[in-house]
Amino acid sequence: MKKYKNEKEFLEDYDDTKYDKLSMTSDILLVSVSNKDNTNYRKTSKKMISILLVKRDEFPFKDKWCLPGGFLNPKKETLDECAKRILKKETNLSEIYLEQLYTFDDIERDPRTRVVSTAYVALVDKNKLTDKLNENALWFDIAEISYQDNIVNFTLNNKQETIKFSIKKNLIEKTTNQYSYSIIKNESIAFDHPKVILAGIERIRNKINYTDIVFNMMSEYFTLGELQDVYEVILGEKLLAPAFRRIIANKVEKTDKMLTGKGHRPSVLYKYKSKSI
Repeated sequence: MKKYKNEKEFLEDYDDTKYDKLSMTSDILLVSVSNKDNTNYRKTSKKMISILLVKRDEFPFKDKWCLPGGFLNPKKETLDECAKRILKKETNLSEIYLEQLYTFDDIERDPRTRVVSTAYVALVDKNKLTDKLNENALWFDIAEISYQDNIVNFTLNNKQETIKFSIKKNLIEKTTNQYSYSIIKNESIAFDHPKVILAGIERIRNKINYTDIVFNMMSEYFTLGELQDVYEVILGEKLLAPAFRRIIANKVEKTDKMLTGKGHRPSVLYKYKSKSI
């Protein structure tokens, strides 16, 4: 084996063809909360979790829906920079909450070549969106998430289409409650993105009670009823008002503003109580 005097000499002689090549992507689960259509103006609109999907216009998976995503430029950007670039390119969105979720590395997850994806969760209040989404990007409401033993069934819909898929959760490590996922039903979503959707929604559910993550999906001013609706739609369960008030007691502050003109009694508006760093 040749001995080198220094690292520069080693790198000049280095042969990178002896290693297999690997492609990296960033895929983004963009989540918001929207108002469900309400024909009764006297009642506050119920909330729905919404996710953004993009219809592919090329193979593989042409005409299937997928999460916004794309390939990492290995010489010019980090994974975080890649995710921000993709988000801006495919959705015209920037400067929103973004966190790394999980790495998906099934060997055959992409039919083109070996591709490892680092998935992200992004949260946004759709009321703050001023830029128009790309024409192939649409919001889908999560109409249903149901659990049957270790099977999770999803139904997504908008005014144009309904999408259903099912995922099996496999317990890997009991002491840490760690699972792997396998897709058992899916006709409309490309790659392994149903797994990303489930992993992201469960991450948000797990974090909502011990972090302030939910406020990335709220308007600047909101009623406590609206905030409770958002907690409940994310958690998938009703919360007793006293318990909910305890959860958010140190997270919000009352303002002198009122919500009026909604067909019901005026309501006090609150805002997020920012924590000093």
